[in-house]
Amino acid sequence: MKRARFTEEQIIGVLREHEAGAKTADLARKHGVSEATLYNWKAKFGGMDVSEAKRLRQLEDENAKLKKLLAEQMLDAAALKDLVGKK
Repeated sequence: MKRARFTEEQIIGVLREHEAGAKTADLARKHGVSEATLYNWKAKFGGMDVSEAKRLRQLEDENAKLKKLLAEQMLDAAALKDLVGKK
């Protein structure tokens, strides 16, 4: 999995600078990201504070684990059906 260069706190800090009136191009240059990245951050983290962003990260991690478990269970069920079907 790709490691993020910026923490939620840093991203929210950048977005607060943007809300305060800083231009997108200036912020992108200052923090070394593209303008598209800033807009993606705004779509994902806009209006959040740090605790909400951390909770979002926890929920995303939990969701990924649950999806992996579901995929494994579905694979096991398909293998068992193939085994029973061959007899």
